[in-house]
Amino acid sequence: LGTGLEITCVAWDASWIDAGARIAIGMRDNVVQVLLLNSNSQLQSVFAGRLKHTVPKSVAFTQRGNIYIFGLYDGNVVKMNAADGIILSEHCYDSVIGCAAVSLKKELVVIDNATNGFTLYPLDREDLIRYFVTEPQSVPVPKQVAFGEESKIIVGGSDNGSVYLFERRTGWMLAKLAHSKMGLVQTITVHRSTLLINRPRGQNVSKC
Repeated sequence: LGTGLEITCVAWDASWIDAGARIAIGMRDNVVQVLLLNSNSQLQSVFAGRLKHTVPKSVAFTQRGNIYIFGLYDGNVVKMNAADGIILSEHCYDSVIGCAAVSLKKELVVIDNATNGFTLYPLDREDLIRYFVTEPQSVPVPKQVAFGEESKIIVGGSDNGSVYLFERRTGWMLAKLAHSKMGLVQTITVHRSTLLINRPRGQNVSKC
């Protein structure tokens, strides 16, 4: 895929019923590519392009046939047409983006700001809504963040063995789950009332 370098993000959209599922990928060398998985389970390239300065860290499809690309180092957000790769708009957040999660229902995005926790923004604007503050980080690595309970809560990892749960509307910390005594919690996923946490260095996946 692309030029063969590291894949930094992947998104899947199965809503293209007539044409097949779409897969969007971002790569370390600024390349963004959208692929079509057709009814014969074959991958076809829809488009591939290279962003000028933005290294994609997260990518998300929208319900309007577009994709959003969130830049790792520059905090840049690029909105592209998923059919041809034309850039529709760009705006920039105030921090780097360790990871990003999108709520299409609320048209919001929450990012790991790599400093004091997580930050909530409107999807199409750079106007900050609120912070979700955690303990200061000691290890500068990306930590995954997600919406839960129909976008009512924010769930995020840490570098201190904890998983944080916040109320989206107020920013209040609802819980601090002790996943381990120390260490990275970089990968999480939320499904209904279940939270899955992937431990680093080959340890087992745990479920809360």
